[in-house]
Amino acid sequence: MTVSIRLALPADARDMAEIHMRSWEAAYAGIIPGEYIREKNRGRPALWERVLAGGNDSRYIIHAEGRAAGFVTCGPSRDDDARDGAWELYGIYLHPDFYRQGIGTQAVDFALGKARERGVREITLWVFAENADSIAFYRACGFSPDGKSQTGEFGKTLVMIRMRRAL
Repeated sequence: MTVSIRLALPADARDMAEIHMRSWEAAYAGIIPGEYIREKNRGRPALWERVLAGGNDSRYIIHAEGRAAGFVTCGPSRDDDARDGAWELYGIYLHPDFYRQGIGTQAVDFALGKARERGVREITLWVFAENADSIAFYRACGFSPDGKSQTGEFGKTLVMIRMRRAL
């Protein structure tokens, strides 16, 4: 499958919103309450219009077989305990039509490449503790939990664990 990843442009806002909505519906079913997902999804089109209109240096759209298939976001770590120069994989979202086709692995490799270009020595990410599939995926990509966790409100209180990988 031919996959390309490039910096998202304002013209990609509609595709980014659609991917974000469908991904949340599929990936977080049974983890995040459906009403919360529907509420968040109502705002996604406007969110992506606003985010991409304001300039972008961390959001990348993924195309596969001529279609918008997903997006990956990455940049400097937002954690207050981040080591000097740490990088963060903020998220990978794929449209469910493109699950289990190797695109997520390519997105991780892309983020790792962006980190390496900047001379970064490690990368972290946050994942819901209940999301066993994502944890298994990131483990397969070389990430391991580092013992740090936090909670967030997503229609219910959810625990997120941090995973880390050396580069």
